Amino acid sequence: MLVNLKDITAIAEQNNMAIGAFNAPNLETVRAAIDTAEKLGLPVIIDHAEGHEGITPLDVIGPVMVALAERSSAPVCVHLDHCEHLSYMRRALELGFTGAMFDGSTLPYERNVELGHRAAEMCHNYDCGLECELGSMGAREMGAGHENENDGEGPAIYTDPDQANEFIDATGTDILAASFGTSHGLYKGEPHLSFDVLRQIRERTLTPLVMHGGSGVSDEDYHKAIDAGIRKVNYFTYGSKFAGERVAKVVDDLRTAGSVPYYHNVTVAAYEELCKTFEHVMGVFANGAGPVA
Repeated sequence: MLVNLKDITAIAEQNNMAIGAFNAPNLETVRAAIDTAEKLGLPVIIDHAEGHEGITPLDVIGPVMVALAERSSAPVCVHLDHCEHLSYMRRALELGFTGAMFDGSTLPYERNVELGHRAAEMCHNYDCGLECELGSMGAREMGAGHENENDGEGPAIYTDPDQANEFIDATGTDILAASFGTSHGLYKGEPHLSFDVLRQIRERTLTPLVMHGGSGVSDEDYHKAIDAGIRKVNYFTYGSKFAGERVAKVVDDLRTAGSVPYYHNVTVAAYEELCKTFEHVMGVFANGAGPVA
């Protein structure tokens, strides 16, 4: 069933868990995320990032995401990720998206507030929940062929807990993406997370918080973050990496056997690997809650 971002994070609040938010720039990823959520009895968020327009355009993948969410037995939020242009957000809302993120994290604070407030008004007119970002995750969410690598020492700017409360009141955002040491992309080293910053933000705002740059974080640190107030975890890079590695192996094995590596072999392999990865991380994000859908 298609559900609002506010409603799906309310499920997470009630169960002290986080909802997996999976960037889904192709059909295999959309199917893997929804099918795995149904198998586990868990809610899920499927994302289309503005930066992934070059992989599959919003106007093509968006209606597919909404249609599959509507017929799913699991609660599914169809979410716009890292949107920097309100005109692009409006296109997603008109397609039926039930969650959207305005990313003004690189803008001056006042401009981030101004555009975040406009985004909130726009989203709420469509019964869509809004996520905004305050602070910086260092590397940016990129499109095809622009993968990031992080050594854990990048220029992430922690979210100021006092400013976070002011920001939420001024914008009217429903949930907040907070910076506490994660970063987008592949980690060369270990991420250094400040759970104290996260707890302070949560105590001051009482608002569901979002972890971006969730790939590459240990299961133990996921649980610590969830207990400190994280209710949505964005996960993309490592899932895509693992699926790509599985595809490469399948192609190599077929060629070694003298067989033709047909395209359908590739898509099936990618789907299977994505399901395997998503099942693991969704279980971790459930934080012991078990099926809740």
